[in-house]
Amino acid sequence: MPRSSVDDLIAFLAVARERSFTKAAAKLGVSQSALSHTIRGLEARLGLRLLTRTTRSVSPTEAGERLLVSIGPRFDEIESSLAALSAFREKPAGTIRINAGEHAANAVLWPALERILPEYPDVKVEIIVDYGLTDIVAERYDAGVRLGEQVAKDMVAVRIGPDMRMAVVGAPSYFDGRPKPLTPHDLTDHNCINLRLPTYGAVYVWEFEKDGRELNVRVDGQLVFNNIALRLNAALAGAGLAYLPEDAVQAHLENGQLVRVLEDWCPPFPGYHLYYPSRRHASPAFAVVVDALRYRA
Repeated sequence: MPRSSVDDLIAFLAVARERSFTKAAAKLGVSQSALSHTIRGLEARLGLRLLTRTTRSVSPTEAGERLLVSIGPRFDEIESSLAALSAFREKPAGTIRINAGEHAANAVLWPALERILPEYPDVKVEIIVDYGLTDIVAERYDAGVRLGEQVAKDMVAVRIGPDMRMAVVGAPSYFDGRPKPLTPHDLTDHNCINLRLPTYGAVYVWEFEKDGRELNVRVDGQLVFNNIALRLNAALAGAGLAYLPEDAVQAHLENGQLVRVLEDWCPPFPGYHLYYPSRRHASPAFAVVVDALRYRA
């Protein structure tokens, strides 16, 4: 196969996967006009329309989808095999892409990477913060991070953090003139700071458990955010009650800036796990990252 044909297929895969000429061009390091010209040339040679273009989106046609499904995994295998060759280098090298939530990235990933990356200057790590349950295979991540109870059974899961607890907290000023909630049901009488989930666009339901009894409560309030920092800042300002990871608020509990309630309704649960497909070739760079993240009690 001529080299130009391989380049054209790589260009097609980028556009089909990104669903965008702009993103694909940036990824390939070419101009949008050059990329569009390449795709038109490929379609002309095949005599088929591979992509449907509108002013707002790009998507594969039926023929394009068949080509994507057929050649995509083959190119992925080639890339994986080339990455595995780094085992013959004296030092591990390569880029590892990880999808994780904000809390996991700050509390687990960065502390571990900060320790080991100076030892491996040829290892690069890209962390994409995402609250959604992203398909790491489809989005071409090397690994993802989820709570232990959320990892699919067909994935390899490596524990990277201890068990976790959530905490319902508010500033002392918030409780001036307000009774503290004694049960999760009492939260319906409070101004609660909500979390908007990107996956379904819904507001997160606060989860509680006590003596084997599970209870989910839909709370209401003036504020809705999509990250931890803003919810924590709002709670510190006395704007309402927040439901946050215990370790994110521990220092503020100790210095009296926050007060905890419903602690007996917040038991521990399985912490973060790194997960990846079982068929993935474990390159030396990937092995270094996994070993650095592995939780050792």
